[in-house]
Amino acid sequence: MTELISYVGQLAWPLALVLSWMAGELLFRWTGIPRISIYGLAGFLFGNLANNFLAAADSNAFLLLANLGFGLILFELGYRINLNWLRANPWILVTSLAESLLTFAAVYAVGRQFHMPVLAASLVASLAMASSPAGVLRVFNEQHAGGQVTERALHLTALNCVLAVFVYNVIVGIGVFQTSGHLGHAAGASLLVLVASALLGVAFGVLVPRWLRSRAGAGSDATMAFALAVLLLVAVTHVLTLSPVLAALSFGLVARHRRSALGIAQRNFGALGDLLTVLLFVFAASTLNWASVWNGLGLGLLLVLVRMAVKIGVCAAFARVSGISVRKGALAGVALAPMTVFAILLIEQTRRLGVDLFDSLAPLAAIALLLQLFGPLLTQRAVVAAKEISPEREA
Repeated sequence: MTELISYVGQLAWPLALVLSWMAGELLFRWTGIPRISIYGLAGFLFGNLANNFLAAADSNAFLLLANLGFGLILFELGYRINLNWLRANPWILVTSLAESLLTFAAVYAVGRQFHMPVLAASLVASLAMASSPAGVLRVFNEQHAGGQVTERALHLTALNCVLAVFVYNVIVGIGVFQTSGHLGHAAGASLLVLVASALLGVAFGVLVPRWLRSRAGAGSDATMAFALAVLLLVAVTHVLTLSPVLAALSFGLVARHRRSALGIAQRNFGALGDLLTVLLFVFAASTLNWASVWNGLGLGLLLVLVRMAVKIGVCAAFARVSGISVRKGALAGVALAPMTVFAILLIEQTRRLGVDLFDSLAPLAAIALLLQLFGPLLTQRAVVAAKEISPEREA
């Protein structure tokens, strides 16, 4: 019997990934529901049925692989950010600052109103600021979306992720101070992590394109070179406990402006990117516990509604001054719905530092599950309503 349990344990994750992928493909073709929503639901069910088979060492390995998948997505997002557009239209930056800070304020206020501890309310509010690049970008690529709503949502996602990482790290630093008594050390360490992560990404963004240009006819190898560089970059941040979010975003941003072109065929980094995406969404959802989701469901649903109302309202309010219609501004706000993978990976990285926050954030578990299931669907509906779906969308 013990031997049988051991065999089941070794097969649990491979079977979960295969079945999740199959379910995602079938339901996408039958219903049009985004694949990543199905991956998330499968991961949640798997995590609550069989995650006890996963040893701690394996969990750490899967966290690394999930971060690698997230890193590829973040690199591609950074690569699609146009700094010249932001300079020409600074209202996009203003919109991002307004929707992020007002989201933090609104979620924090509601959390405190329902007697959440200050630290817990602050952490949930900081995570609510962000939109998940994994959710937004994968849906856009799946739908072959392009246009004003798509590009605005991508830029707002990149900006609010950077803001969320900064605020989250500062709050974690203050939380550490409450137990260690060294506020200056905690805050300084958080800032150092952010700066070091960004500089590491910039270094990769300078060196990798230079290496590619030094090789004759290297254009066809660009996808492999960038993929391996992202894998190395994220592995380094994992070992040094830096931020893979800022590192990968910085890498993609600098690589774009070093004029290293990625062809259309390299979108999603091919089969490697697709495989790691399945693992990323299944792993992230598998960390959610049903008991925590149920305990925080009421407040979590309210916080989801507050978060979405702020993002949609702010994007609509700044739409005309930033060059689009109010309707398209509101749709860009709807497209910012996904949050789950970003939030869970940030929490998991904090856990590696010895600070376990998830058990005290029951509403976050409920928010993560709700937005894992419905966030990508809202993003999909936003670009459909904006008529930015390519006629060549996958069947």
